[in-house]
Amino acid sequence: MKKMSNIYESAANTLGIFNSPCLTKVELRVACKGISDRDALSKPDPCVILKMQSHGQWFEVDRTEVIRTCINPVYSKLFTVDFYFEEVQRLRFEVHDISSNHNGLKEADFLGGMECTLGQIVSQRKLSKSLLKHGNTAGKSSITVIAEELSGNDDYVELAFNARKLDDKDFFSKSDPFLEIFRMNDDATQQLVHRTEVVMNNLSPAWKSFKVSVNSLCSGDPDRRLKCIVWDWDSNGKHDFIGEFTSTFKEMRGAMEGKQVAMSFVWLVAIDFTASNGDPRNSCSLHYIHPYQPNEYLKALVAVGEICQDYDSDKMFPAFGFGARIPPEYTVSHDFAINFNEDNPECAGIQGVVEAYQSCLPKLQLYGPTNIAPIIQKVAKSASEETNTKEASQYFILLILTDGVITDMADTREAIVHASHLPMSVIIVGVGNADFSDMQMLDGDDGILRSPKGEPVLRDIVQFVPFRNFKHASPAALAKSVLAEVPNQVVDYYNGKGIKPKCSSEMYESSRTLAP
Repeated sequence: MKKMSNIYESAANTLGIFNSPCLTKVELRVACKGISDRDALSKPDPCVILKMQSHGQWFEVDRTEVIRTCINPVYSKLFTVDFYFEEVQRLRFEVHDISSNHNGLKEADFLGGMECTLGQIVSQRKLSKSLLKHGNTAGKSSITVIAEELSGNDDYVELAFNARKLDDKDFFSKSDPFLEIFRMNDDATQQLVHRTEVVMNNLSPAWKSFKVSVNSLCSGDPDRRLKCIVWDWDSNGKHDFIGEFTSTFKEMRGAMEGKQVAMSFVWLVAIDFTASNGDPRNSCSLHYIHPYQPNEYLKALVAVGEICQDYDSDKMFPAFGFGARIPPEYTVSHDFAINFNEDNPECAGIQGVVEAYQSCLPKLQLYGPTNIAPIIQKVAKSASEETNTKEASQYFILLILTDGVITDMADTREAIVHASHLPMSVIIVGVGNADFSDMQMLDGDDGILRSPKGEPVLRDIVQFVPFRNFKHASPAALAKSVLAEVPNQVVDYYNGKGIKPKCSSEMYESSRTLAP
């Protein structure tokens, strides 16, 4: 097990950050619990700093507002970051106690930090972790980050609120009102969308207008209830309730059209175990297992898988093999589970796939031929069953690692044409120095792929990349090339089904009576 882990880590450590087009923008909401201050007699004034790693260095991206005298802050300020599907984007959230007489960090107390990847947050939607202090010691405090993806640059609205004749909660002056807007979630919880500034000593305040994404405001649902609460600010953090009202985005701006789908990826791996790879006991074999250095199959698997696993819905990867004789009868199979559990072929993370791969090799007899149509058809069957659901929210991506010219080209073309109508993509990584010219035809970049009967693919779903072109580049560069077409393939499928979010950018004012 130690050797397997070392091989996995040696491959994973070669992954780096690279430049690629932004897939989308993501809004991150932050809240903390149980923050403690060094000064036990007072509550902290916490602020969260977002940092991103680049070339081994941490750089500040943005910071939240400072919330005075609060141990359980819920921040109104959003972090809007560019999300790159192909990259490992490492983030660090630092909580600092910033006193009222300065906004710098030199004199601020560090209250704890948390590191993760942006992919982890996006895939889980809501990530909660303990805040670690210096020395990586964990206390009772924690941080929660919620991610909401934006569908484009047009899905913002600008809102403006004002109030008249608010109740006076102060004895010697007028109220100091501020407004909080909450989105009411399906699970009966409420999510803070925006907190206005405090308007001092004013019973008819006009708060500054602000922009907010429609996703954040109402999750794209114009009929979702919104709760707006007005408070009288108090310096000790115990704000007085003035009143509230509820509304919907539909009431604010009129009906919205369009529908959205909450989509998740299911990644599957298929590995070529044909005899053309060479005897795994021979150092010249593409399947040769060196105690500490990954072979080309492992390099390709880890380079792509390290990116993929952040977006798989449950981090469990069905992994298959083809072209080998398998126990106990040692009959040839082109779609067997590499963990030999046909009822549950899933492996825990990419490291689980690596371990299952290494464990199964000594038990196989590498054989042939190189037929990939069976594994495409297996995945297509699952994707076809998904289309029977309401919105086909799962999208299947099959990663095939192979060393040679496929021998069932006609069946493969037929399988791909059929799969082009389904929520799935096929990524083929060619390992070794074989002639891969037939793979270029499957890719479809040089022309429309057709079945033997002449039926064209509905959309391009195949991406082929020869691993040898990346021998002198980082595995991250391979991952970038392999995954570059996936976002467009996904968009093409859902656009073809009419699942397309539509939003507009306008400014509205809300008028409601406050309920005490």
